[in-house]
Amino acid sequence: MTFLENYLNNASPTGYESEGQKIWMNYLKPYVDTFITDTYGSAVGVINPEAPYKVVIEGHADEISWYVNYITDDGLIYVIRNGGSDHMIAPSKRVNIHTKKGIVRGVFGWPAIHTRGRGKEEGARIDNIFIDCGCTTKAEVEALGVHVGCVITYPDNFEILNKDKFVCRAIDNRMGGFMIAEVARLLKENKKKLPFGLYIVNSVQEEIGLRGAEMITQRIKPNVAIVTDVCHDTSTPMIDKKIEGDLKMGKGPVIAYAPATQNILREMIVDTAIEHKIPFQRHASSRVTGTDTDAFAYSNGGVASALISLPLRYMHTTVEMVHKEDVENVIKLIYESLLKIENNETFSYFK
Repeated sequence: MTFLENYLNNASPTGYESEGQKIWMNYLKPYVDTFITDTYGSAVGVINPEAPYKVVIEGHADEISWYVNYITDDGLIYVIRNGGSDHMIAPSKRVNIHTKKGIVRGVFGWPAIHTRGRGKEEGARIDNIFIDCGCTTKAEVEALGVHVGCVITYPDNFEILNKDKFVCRAIDNRMGGFMIAEVARLLKENKKKLPFGLYIVNSVQEEIGLRGAEMITQRIKPNVAIVTDVCHDTSTPMIDKKIEGDLKMGKGPVIAYAPATQNILREMIVDTAIEHKIPFQRHASSRVTGTDTDAFAYSNGGVASALISLPLRYMHTTVEMVHKEDVENVIKLIYESLLKIENNETFSYFK
């Protein structure tokens, strides 16, 4: 839990994941044989690096954020997205602006209710939200070290609600990094010897198009990839289950059905869940999964890939919420599935 809290509380915005990766690698170090890192910051712990057959378990390390885009003469800051940041939640949120001089604190300002509209309420938009860091001129802002291109994150930290609900920003998807690290820990502590090379991958830049996974899969050239990410808990208000599916936190990991998920590998994971009495849910994802699964599946001439997701409430907000038991069951399902994979398993339709 100490690792999880430190890892979640650390800021790792897209393109600036390195500090979070150092925390993750330091935790993983006792459980792997070696590490691989790449130019943009993806980190990989490797077990049995000499084995020719390679299996990946993967999550992504980055979180959504903002960029400083324009500073007014009055010292107010306008922003653009870095990933899928939600402008609707921004008004009145505190922020950290990351500069070479350190963190500069600020707030997303918003007009008081007394002054807004007087007849027609104006909502938050990407072009009308702004940050106030207590300065009155552009020069004053720049003297703090703030400039166009500085990245901005929210400071909201980890907490537990009602004993078993984890709440934080960036659970999407640093919880994935936590879960795959726990799989590696269990393998080591239970003295399991795998007949293949296992690559525990924490990739970067998923939030802007799966870019880290696209790069690292070419480096590893895996035979199999089991990806973990988050998906929507659809049991809260204002979500249409006919469109988004019927998924709920506390009911277990979510196994994806999509063209990118290789059917035989997926069914092996389903069978594993049934055999070990791990509760699970199913989700159909149509053309794409929208996760790093897509990047692995269609790389290197085709990689047998599967997606095991963690149901999450309030995605891309600062109060993302997951159930402790789901986290534990995702870890267990990945762990038990790895023990089913044989050396040189082809997952072929044409055996």
